[in-house]
Amino acid sequence: MSKSVPAFLQDESDDRETDTASESSYQLSRHKKSPGSLTNLSSSSGMTSLSSVSGSVMSIYSGDFGNLEVKGHVQFAVDYVESLKELHVFVAQCKDLAAADVKKQRSDPYVKTYLLPDKGKMGKRKTLVMKKTLNPVYNEILRYKIEKQILKTQKLNLSVWHRDTFKRNSFLGEVELDLEAWDWDNKQNTQLRWYPLKRKTAPVALEAENRGEMKLALQYVPEPTPGKKLHSTGEVHIWVKECLELPLLRGSHLNSFVRCTILPDTSRKSRQKTRAVGKTTNPVFNHTMVYDGFRPEDLKEACVELTVWDHYKLTNQFLGGLRIGFGTGKSYGTEVDWMDSTSEEVALWEKMVNSPNSWIEATLPLRMLLIAKISK
Repeated sequence: MSKSVPAFLQDESDDRETDTASESSYQLSRHKKSPGSLTNLSSSSGMTSLSSVSGSVMSIYSGDFGNLEVKGHVQFAVDYVESLKELHVFVAQCKDLAAADVKKQRSDPYVKTYLLPDKGKMGKRKTLVMKKTLNPVYNEILRYKIEKQILKTQKLNLSVWHRDTFKRNSFLGEVELDLEAWDWDNKQNTQLRWYPLKRKTAPVALEAENRGEMKLALQYVPEPTPGKKLHSTGEVHIWVKECLELPLLRGSHLNSFVRCTILPDTSRKSRQKTRAVGKTTNPVFNHTMVYDGFRPEDLKEACVELTVWDHYKLTNQFLGGLRIGFGTGKSYGTEVDWMDSTSEEVALWEKMVNSPNSWIEATLPLRMLLIAKISK
């Protein structure tokens, strides 16, 4: 069993990745809630002030969708090189793209590709950014080392983005090819083609795909230390039992683990995770994580984010996740994207809240999530 400072109350003091679950429990005392901010806390060991996280919650997702018109075309070709066991995506050029700078009628576009369902860093390839043009020429080859039989289970997602001075990305359109239905023997399919750019469709398609399931149980303990005269806050216990039928992104290889964060906190210290279990799509974790510092009213504002990852070499690839909360779309009066629990996820949270000191078990389908970036 691992315990940590409450995930939505802990500030980040350094920039290190702390994937391992904290073994220490923190005793926290509440301060009066000030208008316009989340509850401020101090740790009894050192009385270090913890600041509100409400200001950073609104900007934790990368990429703007729908802010710019989708228009124009992209020219590219795909080919599988048998001798190298590589997929080559030759990105030639784009024409008549939407203008991010409307006044000067120009954008700074680049092209990005993924082999779906993998949306992790290992599956991403991108071209250079071309400055101040609506008709960029790239002539770049984006390569994927992949077995052909695995490639035939994937989709190629090619998207065009504008990158501004502050390194923010704005969506300009995309093309998606179903590689399972692709005729690899037809040499004409290796020739350059113009494709019309389309609006964002990948999240809808990915949402419908089977990401597997997670078997888990939750428990809310209102008073972990009975008999104490001083007012004490409660604990949320999260028992990750197992996952079922996880998707395979690397052929028959899988080395999965589960990571937990209690939003709205996105600091590294709030994270806990299970051990990694290899060589199975049905890993058994049997791992309990405990977050303390919960008042009853905090249960309405927080959300348990559980994500499943495949650890491969130096990177982690996202497989699927859950967000368990009331799904109100708001947290402490602020509208947030991550309060998006499904009806099944909401039902589990409600049962936990209404049945204190009891384990509430469920098996929930994993889904695609826009993962919050880690804040400092």
